[in-house]
Amino acid sequence: MTKQISLLGCGWLGLPLAKTLIENGFSVKGSTTSVHKLELLQEKGIQPYLIALYENTIEGDITGFLKDSEVLVIDIPPGLRKDTSISFVDRIKTLVTQIEKSEIKKVLFVSSTSVYEDVEIFSTPLEVTEETPTNPETESGKQLVEVEQLLLGNPHFQTIILRFGGLIGEDRHPIKYLAGKENVENPDGPINFIHQEDCIGIITAIINFLLDSARSDNKQRNKMLKKVQHDNIIFNAVAPQHPTREEYYHKKAKNMNLPLPIFVQNSMSKGKIISSAKIEKLLGYTFKKEI
Repeated sequence: MTKQISLLGCGWLGLPLAKTLIENGFSVKGSTTSVHKLELLQEKGIQPYLIALYENTIEGDITGFLKDSEVLVIDIPPGLRKDTSISFVDRIKTLVTQIEKSEIKKVLFVSSTSVYEDVEIFSTPLEVTEETPTNPETESGKQLVEVEQLLLGNPHFQTIILRFGGLIGEDRHPIKYLAGKENVENPDGPINFIHQEDCIGIITAIINFLLDSARSDNKQRNKMLKKVQHDNIIFNAVAPQHPTREEYYHKKAKNMNLPLPIFVQNSMSKGKIISSAKIEKLLGYTFKKEI
């Protein structure tokens, strides 16, 4: 029997993720907020749903969207850059009331490493793991932490929190914005990026673990499998390379024949190094794309 996934948010990451899940034998229900995108989802083999979350209501057939799925992937941005008055927390609270009425048993929430604060770098940057206390500096980060806690504290389903670093891809890279700019700050801040391909690979691996009861002959491996399949869990996910911002953006600018960004010198930099050791150990995942 084909296993079904409900994917809330078929955007830059969600659409190719849905395509990969289908290629891996899953049936995918995908949501969009755009009427014009419904036909595209259908063409990709995705069961399309027009769903819009609001603080007190949900527009669209949310019951049908969640029906017969065991796993829900939530991949929607808080949207606070455009409108700081939005309560992303209240929107997810409204969604949770519908999840509780459904057959969903596992929720994978795509969060961000912005839940950790940047600290001043005096010598070696701080290494951040999933056990590092969150202390977000932005409103978006603060609401993400609140949403994480809301989901992790719900007894009706298992929650997996996936904190991605900066998202990059073949069609998406910040050097295109920074090229040629002057007085760029934070030259010694470490890079914590992850390629779209690895985002998709990690989510697919997690879903395979969640829905696969296969066991191995290794007792320790089985213990880790059980943890991923049954316990609430948080993963950081960034590529293992952490060059400084100045090194990285100069290299990328040269590779793309773009003008170099000019960084402010002799100033204190801030940042952190995000560790993805947990995801590599528990899932046995190997990052495929260098940033």
